[in-house]
Amino acid sequence: MKKIIILFFFSIQMSFGNTFFWSKKGHRVVGEVAQKYLSRKAQKEINKLLDGQSLASVANYADFIKADKRFKEFSAWHYVNFPEDKKYTDVEPSKYGDIIQGIEKCVAIVKDKSKSKEDRVFYLKLLVHFIGDLHQPLHVGRLEDKGGNDIQVQWFSKGSNLHRVWDTNMIEDHGMSYTEIANTLPKISKKKKKSLQEGTIYDWVEESQDIANKVYESAEIGEKLSYKYSYVWWATVEKQLQVGGVRLAKVLNNLF
Repeated sequence: MKKIIILFFFSIQMSFGNTFFWSKKGHRVVGEVAQKYLSRKAQKEINKLLDGQSLASVANYADFIKADKRFKEFSAWHYVNFPEDKKYTDVEPSKYGDIIQGIEKCVAIVKDKSKSKEDRVFYLKLLVHFIGDLHQPLHVGRLEDKGGNDIQVQWFSKGSNLHRVWDTNMIEDHGMSYTEIANTLPKISKKKKKSLQEGTIYDWVEESQDIANKVYESAEIGEKLSYKYSYVWWATVEKQLQVGGVRLAKVLNNLF
């Protein structure tokens, strides 16, 4: 029985590949932040749909279902790749879908009250995750290196890649729980919150791409990364987690 369980979790890990997540912890931070900025009406409606579950508790659902082949069609919804000198609207959307198309589909179904509760819950869970992914810069990376997955580096003398450093390594090695990270993020005023929530997902994807272009310049293939890299880039990680949560709240408040 023990061998079966080990093989099961190994198969899940292989299915997820290198683009697993902002880290489970990172996505929960986004959900925790968003929860604080929900309107009363949105909170009430979300509670009904999720049966009282928090946004943080469902934030990784879209990654967990990658282990099930029935949900293979949603794999491409976690990211988007387009040339660094182009805007998203300048290129033809992928026929397989991408994070922008995915978010739009989720929004359309969640707000459609003629849809079943089961469908609205499913796409709400995906939406929580995808807004988080949209703010991980390398989920808006370059096609030729799979959003930094093919850029091999060393993280504290262990093999990693640039995508994983941003998805997982920096957050996990920071040594705090998701609630601790969420609660120690810089305080923002109402004016600042309003400023962060301005724009649309089309503006936000280009903002993430601008950050991604800087991240690509932050390390070379084979480079050994450790404390200095986290020191330089942790503030950006914090900002993107916080902005992702604040904007997720905006999307959900508008929906409900």
